[in-house]
Amino acid sequence: MIGRIHSFESFGTVDGPGVRFVTFMQGCPLRCLFCHNPDTWDPNGKCLYEFTPEQLRDEVVKYRSFIKSGGVTVSGGEPLMQSEFVAEFFRLCHDEGLHTALDTSGAIITDKVLKVLDNTDLVLLDIKTMDAELYPTLTGVKQNNNLAFLDILEERKTKTWVRHVVVPNLTDNDEWLRKLGEHVSHYDCVEKIEILPYHTLGTYKYEKLGEKYKLEGVPALSAQRANEIRSMMSQYKPCQ
Repeated sequence: MIGRIHSFESFGTVDGPGVRFVTFMQGCPLRCLFCHNPDTWDPNGKCLYEFTPEQLRDEVVKYRSFIKSGGVTVSGGEPLMQSEFVAEFFRLCHDEGLHTALDTSGAIITDKVLKVLDNTDLVLLDIKTMDAELYPTLTGVKQNNNLAFLDILEERKTKTWVRHVVVPNLTDNDEWLRKLGEHVSHYDCVEKIEILPYHTLGTYKYEKLGEKYKLEGVPALSAQRANEIRSMMSQYKPCQ
């Protein structure tokens, strides 16, 4: 079993609790307008590593002393496109006593995906918007699986952090934000909401790939506005 890995970060601090070894898998079925890693979209695109789960585990344990208070996170792209690989990798991580986190859009629900959750300690679930009509415009897919995935996490009592990217003039809408807060407030599995301010740091990658960046001219979300949103959302769940 070979996993196609776009890259990894050995000292990640923003993808789960503590210091983490973060693996970015190659391939994603979504085409989010605000994606800053379009180079991860193509499942057959250029990647830095092709590892077995055991080889990736061996790479991770080199950093055990640094990540012992954190753990490992698998992100993407969409890691569930390579669910069998992630399931086995997470099993090996649990054998090593390492905390596991899955960063996903919840776009894929299969029996193989459910096996990933068997050894997942935390899910970072990205909910792009609560507007079902806007969701396909933002991502290129329907929202059905995204919210159904949250239902599965609740049923399995899997700890979850809901992530939401706020884009000026697109998802920066108090009504939709409150709808998101109200929705997740009913889920015991959701520990907190993370507000991710839109930024433009990845726009150069589109030019490099010969792709048009569809949000050209949209400014980054200001720190002041991000803090206002966090304050508003904290009435539903802890928010950062």
